[in-house]
Amino acid sequence: MIDLYFWTTDNGYKARTAMEESGLPYRLKIINIRNRDQFSPEFLKISPGHKIPAIIDHDGPGGHRISLCESGAILKYLGEKAGNGLYPADPLSRLKCDQWLFYGSATFTTLAQQFGHWVKRSPDVVPLAQKHYTEVLKDMLVTLNTHLADHEYFTGTFSVADVSMYADVHVHGVNDIGLDAYPHVRRWHDDIEKRPAVQRAWGPHES
Repeated sequence: MIDLYFWTTDNGYKARTAMEESGLPYRLKIINIRNRDQFSPEFLKISPGHKIPAIIDHDGPGGHRISLCESGAILKYLGEKAGNGLYPADPLSRLKCDQWLFYGSATFTTLAQQFGHWVKRSPDVVPLAQKHYTEVLKDMLVTLNTHLADHEYFTGTFSVADVSMYADVHVHGVNDIGLDAYPHVRRWHDDIEKRPAVQRAWGPHES
């Protein structure tokens, strides 16, 4: 059994989507960041950087109980453990998956979060920051659109690489920027949105 420590952020939805797609049994553990639950001593033992998501796998490698934080690491771990293609078995495909998984985790989401802060949530209006991060997000959508023009998914078949970018495309691409200028991203997004596991992951949760 895996415990998934979750809140309704882009990274939280990534981990919940990967969990649902993996087919592995899990329990959802709510960490309400508005109440600063992430700073509790118990949670800091699991996620030293006080970030969600995090997991505890009570049947990890060798039967050991392990904890893991950082969304990219969690997605890769769950994909490997599932053994259902969510993380490719072929070494060459894994290299491509890693490339886009790390792009989604380290670049795309990191900068999309800055867009979300400066354009949507910041009480201070800073036009230069708003302009900069809007342009950055649009440029990254061009990158995704160019790749998806020749690929159904980022790594041949649906994988954790797609999961790593879907949340921010869904939140900021669809709702804030719009996807009319990025038709291949639109096709990719709409295809993933229909997946039953994705619909479950973005569905209700107990607070």
